[in-house]
Amino acid sequence: MTTRRSFLGGLIAATAAPRIGWSAVGAPAFIAAAKEPDGSYALMGLDSAGIETFSVPLPARGHAACGHPTRAEAIGFARRPGRFALVIDCATGGVVRCLEPETDRHFNGHGAFSADGTRLFTSEQEIEGSRGHVGIWETEGYTRIGSFPTHGIGPHELRLMPDGETLVIANGGIETVDREKVNLDRMVPSLVYTDLSGQLLERVTLPGDLHQNSIRHLAVRPDGLVAFAMQWQGAPGLANPLVGLHRPGTTPILATAPLGEQMLMQDYAGSIAFSGAGTEVAITSPRGGRLHRFAPDGTFLGAMKRDDVCGLAPLADGYIASDGMGGLIALDAAGPRALGRLDHAWDNHLVAL
Repeated sequence: MTTRRSFLGGLIAATAAPRIGWSAVGAPAFIAAAKEPDGSYALMGLDSAGIETFSVPLPARGHAACGHPTRAEAIGFARRPGRFALVIDCATGGVVRCLEPETDRHFNGHGAFSADGTRLFTSEQEIEGSRGHVGIWETEGYTRIGSFPTHGIGPHELRLMPDGETLVIANGGIETVDREKVNLDRMVPSLVYTDLSGQLLERVTLPGDLHQNSIRHLAVRPDGLVAFAMQWQGAPGLANPLVGLHRPGTTPILATAPLGEQMLMQDYAGSIAFSGAGTEVAITSPRGGRLHRFAPDGTFLGAMKRDDVCGLAPLADGYIASDGMGGLIALDAAGPRALGRLDHAWDNHLVAL
């Protein structure tokens, strides 16, 4: 019987080969996890036209990924609660290394590199109690060198800020046993800023009546404006905000669409991204089949209907989005246009490399 460990062991590529940059592998623009028609899982590279550049099998469902700033390497993370993160050689599609968290923790689907690429930071939580941690790995051999607290529970996405010295972390506030949520009445989601050694710089929480609004996903504009996507865990149908915008040291802006549109989101934002031009931000809801666009001051700009849409990333002046039926679309001032449909069920995230 093939185990997860033996499966991964069969994929590990030799690490002695010289490492090359993104331009040498055709400069893939995005990476995304997907389910194949036969029920297996894979991690895919895509160019800006939506054409597949590489595909690597996964031993279980994937979630998100992050790309090394200079080397043609990407990290593909298991869906929460996951015990693997694969270091992918994007030139060959081979797996360089499989990372595993400490025995009392699991990965939460996201990570980020330092600006110089010498360190990888991974979102993790304790199996018992869901206390959050950021794992630290050196990237020559991808050896774990430490960790520090996220100053919250149930962390999800983390991002490097443009200063290259700060991490922003989305603490969802949810304690889980496997995927069962056990503390919805006492949730405390937070947006946390730390330096790269883990020193707490700022911790932002939501108003008390929104304590069940789990902060999940992040986008960061080059000037340091942070956008965060939320998933409401309380009573349904209250049309609570699902997108926030924040600058360190200020009060977050919480934005909503007009009531009818907000209700169609079904309390769930799956991905968030600034447009390529940085002039607006968008969120997606696969549950509602909607994409909502907002100005940086929180003004609602418009909506697009797309069944099972979730993956979202900057593309040119606008966005690229993916859906669970294999569809890829571009969206800009001229409106949406199809990039194509591949024979994959795209998972939650489309990550720019």
